[in-house]
Amino acid sequence: MTMILFSGIQPTGLLHIGNYFGAIKNWVDLQKKYPCLFCVVDYHSITVPYQIKQMSNRVLDLAMDLIACGIDPKKSILFIQSAVPAHTELAWILSTVTSIGDLNRMIQFKEKSKEHSENINAGLFNYPVLMAADILLYKAQVVPVGEDQVQHLELTREITRKFNKKFGKTFPEPKPYLTSGARIMSLTDDKKKMSKSHGEESYIALSDSLKTIEKKLAIAMTDPARKRRTDPGTPKKCNIYHLHQLVSNKKDLEYVIDGCAKAKIGCLDCKKLLAKNLFKELKPIQEKRKQLEKDSEKVKKILAQGAEQANKIAKKTIAEVKAKLGLA
Repeated sequence: MTMILFSGIQPTGLLHIGNYFGAIKNWVDLQKKYPCLFCVVDYHSITVPYQIKQMSNRVLDLAMDLIACGIDPKKSILFIQSAVPAHTELAWILSTVTSIGDLNRMIQFKEKSKEHSENINAGLFNYPVLMAADILLYKAQVVPVGEDQVQHLELTREITRKFNKKFGKTFPEPKPYLTSGARIMSLTDDKKKMSKSHGEESYIALSDSLKTIEKKLAIAMTDPARKRRTDPGTPKKCNIYHLHQLVSNKKDLEYVIDGCAKAKIGCLDCKKLLAKNLFKELKPIQEKRKQLEKDSEKVKKILAQGAEQANKIAKKTIAEVKAKLGLA
């Protein structure tokens, strides 16, 4: 049996290297191994306050970014969640086998409720059920997730077991696919995950120029202990070094480890080298993104074709589910 991969991303605006190294770059590699569906989850994004007039542009911009990063519409299905009605239909059905107690235990709901205390809505509470529907609708078995989504996926697995027990074997249990780059930390606070909500200086956008990257890294946090290690083979507990590991070659890494451990180089030299290597990674993405901007209709067509493919799969699943429930 072919294992299907599903993952979604919210159209929240500008993408940063946390999105890229934590998720998207891994998706690009996984296309070679699995049949993939990548979804712009716009329904998820409306559970918190957003700019209505900007939403359609953000969806299109995200699609352009994903393609620019290497998501290949010829290999994978790329589509918008709201273009496939079965997502919300299955979410309603799955909500009938999901306990309120399980939803109450979701850490992300508690965190989002604190962050958006003026808008604690039922959609935010039921977010994990819609996420389960996103995955199970395509009977996906492989789900790349960051650490903050593992609890949601565990609930998806629990929902799967409950549904299968009550109505008969229908869905395979999806498994998390955790990657080494799953958690990229903020430049200004290495205890927090990189996020635009922490301010422009806390993240590096995929669209940032070399000069901008250098400026942001110049004031970024380094190892708070400021210890010089005598063992060059021991990686520093430093966010800057962690980023070096993602983009720098073996020679540069050895230079950084040895230079830092023996005080041969300063933090500024280390950061300048990182900026150069980061920009080298981002430049091809930026160039492809500019090409896509010139032909937005082509991107819209890709999304429409993706929705058509996704709907074809989704309708079969919904028909099967309804039959199991005695509704068809």
